[in-house]
Amino acid sequence: MQSFCYFLSLSLLFLLSCFQHSNADVEHHDSMHPQLDGCDFFQGSWVVDDSYPLYDSSTCPFIKQGFDCQRNGRPDKLYLKYRWQPNACTLPRFDGEDFLRRFKGKKIMFVGDSLSENQWQSLTCMVHAAIPQAQFSKSSEGDLSTVTWPDYGVSITLCQNLFLVDLVNETNVGRVLKIDSIEGGKQWEGQDTLIFNTWHWWIHNGSLQPWEYIEIGGKLIKDMDRLAAFKRGLTTWSKWVESNVNPAQTNVFYQGASPVHSFGGEWNEKSATCQGQTEPVKGSTYPTALPPAVGVVKEVLSKTIKPVTLLDVTLLSQLRKDGHPSLYAGGHQSHDCSHWCLAGVPDTWNQLFYTFVVRG
Repeated sequence: MQSFCYFLSLSLLFLLSCFQHSNADVEHHDSMHPQLDGCDFFQGSWVVDDSYPLYDSSTCPFIKQGFDCQRNGRPDKLYLKYRWQPNACTLPRFDGEDFLRRFKGKKIMFVGDSLSENQWQSLTCMVHAAIPQAQFSKSSEGDLSTVTWPDYGVSITLCQNLFLVDLVNETNVGRVLKIDSIEGGKQWEGQDTLIFNTWHWWIHNGSLQPWEYIEIGGKLIKDMDRLAAFKRGLTTWSKWVESNVNPAQTNVFYQGASPVHSFGGEWNEKSATCQGQTEPVKGSTYPTALPPAVGVVKEVLSKTIKPVTLLDVTLLSQLRKDGHPSLYAGGHQSHDCSHWCLAGVPDTWNQLFYTFVVRG
């Protein structure tokens, strides 16, 4: 089932890129776009750093084939050497041993689609690189996959969930996306840190659409405006956070929308895709607007009573047209301009997560 979902997620890159061209106005809220020590960590550029990558993918036991670009034959290596440099400061380098000390006895969970899987596998590799000899265990059951370091009492779990709200099979009806319901949230209880993500699957349609009906306000409908559906579903999730999260016990993060690079016109190379790209977009700006999901996420989070830290990774990821598996996803016929090579861009997402843990 996971492989099927992965294949489907590669199949609608065209539609996703089209959505990226029509960005809604984005109002920046200080609480959603936090600055520490007067520095906006999400505004900057990519610079070459010979001390990168943070780990060798060949020695990480957690990377799935589709993300392991070097193993799959990608010939270039420069994409591994880029470090995110904010305009007004430098991010602390990820320190895996310090991370484990801070999270000793704690549970971390990523909740979302295959982009959450990308970030989850990245973090487990970053931690493993710090303590390669330490004992670990990996378990999977249903939608949950967990890596545990028993000597530290630290677990990092992935809960695969495409929409955050409920997607259920109902007899005589079929698959129903219940955007006002979030019974699946029971799986998230008892965690010390939660990192959520959803977006890409909200715009799938036709034969690849993962539902037959949407249930909204107690009524079944065949379809609705997808951005409006996304906003409604994310609002349901925010209400779950308000009702179920105790900020004294659980920290909540939201992973910003991850971009795709299927159409080179976005970065002024009309006939290009991510295939063959070996360098980021230069500078601190991307020629094309942010995906419309960004505005929705910031609006919903600004109205959420409980604190949620936004990992606002969209712009810095837009600049990395070189960071995708492309033809080197291993065993998949589609060329992947949606997910990210590991080592790679998701390591920076986790470095930002670590920065907020250290300085927040």
